[in-house]
Amino acid sequence: MTQARLSDDRSIRILDGGTGSELRRRKIPLSEHCWSAVANLTHAELLTRIHEDFIRAGADIVTANTFATSRFVLASAGLDAQFEEINRAAITAARHAAESADREIAVAASLSCLPPSFGAAAWPEPDAESDAYAELAACFVDNGADLILLEMMQDAEHAPRACRAARASGLPFWIGLSCRLDRNGRLVALDSPGQSFAEVLDAVLPFEPEGIAVMHSPIDAIDPALAELAARWAGPLGAYAEAPYAEDPAVSRSEPIDAAGYASAARGWLERGATLVGGCCGTTPAHIAALRALVAG
Repeated sequence: MTQARLSDDRSIRILDGGTGSELRRRKIPLSEHCWSAVANLTHAELLTRIHEDFIRAGADIVTANTFATSRFVLASAGLDAQFEEINRAAITAARHAAESADREIAVAASLSCLPPSFGAAAWPEPDAESDAYAELAACFVDNGADLILLEMMQDAEHAPRACRAARASGLPFWIGLSCRLDRNGRLVALDSPGQSFAEVLDAVLPFEPEGIAVMHSPIDAIDPALAELAARWAGPLGAYAEAPYAEDPAVSRSEPIDAAGYASAARGWLERGATLVGGCCGTTPAHIAALRALVAG
């Protein structure tokens, strides 16, 4: 998929669903330190099949399994020496699936601000963090990713470091913001207490991405976040929500969302002007197929 088409805000593109949650649904254990990164070494063929399943469901873009593959996150699992191998395997698995399709498929690479072992107290020093993002973005370039998806940007301190690395890479990049509604109905950062959605947005807008999406956020937060985003950003909009799923140990907080219910919510995102829609954790090929049918209709 050409960079021109990726930056074309007139066409609706379908993103894939949650790769990590799909691995868990298929009985692959995930790491408490580096989420789904180990699967790049142990289950590369399964990863390719998952990408292929999302493509058959209707995805135009598949995201390589690199959400938790920065060097400092891998180091928390004792895997930093395998940084290159793990990232190369992730992009290769996605590329194999894309090249086996009967239509043009883009390969995105996920770059997140995930702290080591999911612990906010475990961040490296700022310069080391910035260097790790730059190293990861350069690895994406070297291994042939088509674009970078900055995912779970949710604070004004760490998000700009990741944005700076993505911009310096020369690849097209989208910024994915994660938020929720607090008990008073205000939009706040998903896991960053005290930070509003607006504050995070202020921190990332100067980087001028090809698009901005609201992602890995509860479905009830997507529509108001898109409204606030559209009021302050004239570029392409995207949305791919978190959907509770049965295999998630925390699913008791809310009921799983089926494909039809997810597509029903996504209709509103399209009406608000979203041109990149897909799914995050908990969304399956069935959810993506429902999105494809919605867009086709």
